[in-house]
Amino acid sequence: MLQGHQTWVFPNKPTIISTATVGGPFEAEGPLAGDFDLLHGDLWLGQDSYEKAEKKMLEEACETAIKKAGLQKQDIQFFLSGDLLDQIITSSFTARTLNVPFIGLYGACASSMESLSLGSLIVDNGYGNYVLCAASSHNATAEKQYRYPTEYGSQKPPTAQWTVTSSGVALLAAEGDGPIVTSSTIGRVVDMGITDPFNMGSAMAPAAVDTITAHIRDLRISPGDYDLIATGDLGHVGHRIAGDLLKKHGLDVPEDIFTDCGMLIYGENQPEVLAGGSGCGCSAAVAYGHILNRMKKGELKRVLLVATGALLSPLTYQQKESIPGIAHAVAIEYNY
Repeated sequence: MLQGHQTWVFPNKPTIISTATVGGPFEAEGPLAGDFDLLHGDLWLGQDSYEKAEKKMLEEACETAIKKAGLQKQDIQFFLSGDLLDQIITSSFTARTLNVPFIGLYGACASSMESLSLGSLIVDNGYGNYVLCAASSHNATAEKQYRYPTEYGSQKPPTAQWTVTSSGVALLAAEGDGPIVTSSTIGRVVDMGITDPFNMGSAMAPAAVDTITAHIRDLRISPGDYDLIATGDLGHVGHRIAGDLLKKHGLDVPEDIFTDCGMLIYGENQPEVLAGGSGCGCSAAVAYGHILNRMKKGELKRVLLVATGALLSPLTYQQKESIPGIAHAVAIEYNY
């Protein structure tokens, strides 16, 4: 049901019965490597293009999540997925392989929680028993499309972020064992006039704050009701801005519970990432791997995942447009 202005509450408690995350070589060197189901040693994954490599990565994540749940592909009613490539080809070509009903989504790097929100809505209302929710990104495919091919070797400013090579999948069911999705806040497009594509954390931070504020307001709760509030890929720069903006909005979010997936996925021994990680696979990998693993260990009971996206394109950048931001929040609980 709708509560407040933009928040869905799920009384039937859609359950995440399995998850899967697949990463690349740079993710294998990071502090969260142990939370991945599968890691690859190179960006090619044995394919003859980076685009095919990303498709294979998402296929592996989907197949792994289905297998971990003890199901078959034909048991899945709907596949909801988004990625960064033109016409979301990673998701649509993976849907071709899965051969299940497909709903393609585009929320930029917010696609992970967009798919989980809509998947929860489907399951909660009885329109599907098993729904696969996914998101994917690949460093080489995204860099080639949005900036410069990796081989070009262009220099980046300190505000730039590193696109995560990862696919993350959550399998939702009407019942079962696992964390439950309790609510979801659908974000608004927020544009504060940022035009620098190498500073997307700053562009997305206001949208994250807008969605967190709406979530707290709609549900009439406080930030302290969560053990962890994790934004998607603001990185170090955007995370600081979001923290400052939350305080200006009168929300006191304790620093020890407020974090960002783009800050968690890479370590200090990886200076190439500059301001941190980004990409659809960033929040998907950290949420469905590291954070849910912490919940299963009993370290966290209630978390709010706020995936953030920059809704720009090479075309709009060339037309001197600013960068709109979007953020979608999903609340997850684990009852022991």
